[in-house]
Amino acid sequence: MCQGDKNQENVGLGIDLGGTKIAGAIFNSEGMVSPKKVLYLENMIGQQVEEQIFKLIQFFLDWSSNNNMQINTIGVAVPGIYYLQTGRVWAPNIPGWDDFPLFEELNDKLGNIDIRIDSDRACYILGETWKGSATGCKHAIFLAVGTGIGTGILIDGQFLRGANDIAGSIGWLALTDSFLPEYKKYGCFEYHASGPGITRIAKDIHAHETGSFNDSDQLAVEKMTASDIFEAFKEGNPVAKKVIHQSIRFWGKASANLVSIFNPEKIIFGGGVFGPAIQFLDEIYLEAKKWAQPVSIDKVKFEPSKLGSDAGLYGAGFLSLKSMKK
Repeated sequence: MCQGDKNQENVGLGIDLGGTKIAGAIFNSEGMVSPKKVLYLENMIGQQVEEQIFKLIQFFLDWSSNNNMQINTIGVAVPGIYYLQTGRVWAPNIPGWDDFPLFEELNDKLGNIDIRIDSDRACYILGETWKGSATGCKHAIFLAVGTGIGTGILIDGQFLRGANDIAGSIGWLALTDSFLPEYKKYGCFEYHASGPGITRIAKDIHAHETGSFNDSDQLAVEKMTASDIFEAFKEGNPVAKKVIHQSIRFWGKASANLVSIFNPEKIIFGGGVFGPAIQFLDEIYLEAKKWAQPVSIDKVKFEPSKLGSDAGLYGAGFLSLKSMKK
């Protein structure tokens, strides 16, 4: 895979890999300069996912060549952990990616293009710092709540990696008194207040409280999603109200811990749940204010993501341009 002449504009390709789909777009210093393209993984595993990545890359190589651009660098956001020293990826939502040599695979096939990879957590906060709600911040946190829960943490303008590249895995924050065995798999915070956590708690309440959901609610309990819970909340369903208010307490407590530990300028809320949960941002702040260090909580701002579902993609684009500068 190679490209064109010296008159072409040098650009970077950003790729955001998720558990169910992969998105890509071309970036220059001004931002996104191509249409976004999405490919779905459809239960693909291992090498099949890699093949989809190369299919997406080839699409943009062709597109860029036809639009007088040359891709010199590629940035990739991956779900889970990217081990910086080895170039390998642990992505629990992709079967066969418990120790996948992504950098090696990309570099072997794209030797003329610089490759830069990082976790989706890193890319969320880098994207928001570049073109989103955290522009101009040196100390900011992106709290992503979707299928899982994680944070991208920016300290003194640098992404916080931790000793083993795992910093920001706050799904495992301990926010209850009692320990449940399920916390080993999900983490306490994620078990209760992620997208699946919201439905999990609603189903648990339904199982123990007579008449909590009925036919008039138009909710198939076994198939309901977090979106169904938010819709039921809007309609005044008492169980949905109970679940959402509990989630607000968890989001507020977790935010209070982040504020007290890191003293950020902003916490940016994103991911699929924020979304519909953005309407509760003021309530989340008031809950956090009960628990957080008092001076720090008065200084911090809670804001929604400006980039929404494209935060990781913009972060991957930023990675590609950063590599280009090097």
